[in-house]
Amino acid sequence: MEANHHRFSELFAQLGLPADPAGIATFIQRHSPLSANVLLAEAPFWTPAQATLLREQLLVDADWAEVVDQLNAALRG
Repeated sequence: MEANHHRFSELFAQLGLPADPAGIATFIQRHSPLSANVLLAEAPFWTPAQATLLREQLLVDADWAEVVDQLNAALRG
């Protein structure tokens, strides 16, 4: 089975956030830097549904894990 490669913008759309380049940049600027001792899905700015989506993507869906990791790195940069 071939893995799907999702775009950063697709993750933002799944999270119900603006998925255009300006919206993504604004979100990352607003919420960075995320403390090293806070797990991505436990950051205080997520809604419960968004946090659940992030947890599930990392735990059960390898197709999304790479782009979730990219978000994690972007918020910690």
